[in-house]
Amino acid sequence: MTTVAFTINGKPASVDADGDTPLLWIIREHLKLTGTKFGCGAGLCGACTVHLDGHAVRSCQTQLSEVANKKVTTIEGLSVDSSHPLQKAWVAHQVPQCGYCQSGQIMQAADLLAKTPKPTREQIVQHMDGNICRCGTYAQIIEAIQSVA
Repeated sequence: MTTVAFTINGKPASVDADGDTPLLWIIREHLKLTGTKFGCGAGLCGACTVHLDGHAVRSCQTQLSEVANKKVTTIEGLSVDSSHPLQKAWVAHQVPQCGYCQSGQIMQAADLLAKTPKPTREQIVQHMDGNICRCGTYAQIIEAIQSVA
């Protein structure tokens, strides 16, 4: 066990756990922030996407030891009242079906728009590749991102 201090959603946090514990489980089980979802556990589906120092990462593949003294942002930290433009666009474009992948999708899209405020459709598709939606709402996801851009 080790104590790791970091910032999550703008607030200081300190967690006692094994350094190789996936960040996903720290977020969900230790900090009780359940918006970040477990999908595949192998970093292939994107359901667990969060931001680490402003960059999208798969929290199931990021160890607790890697976040020491860094800033983590989850879907809860993107906007406390769901007022982020992407969250509004998701509703306006009727993206959510089952909703399970949506927090990871939104966090991945926010990463893209932070780097590329006016992405082309091709850039959107390329950046979102790897975030899987079992309901197949890819067209609505692209439309929602384009509307914010």
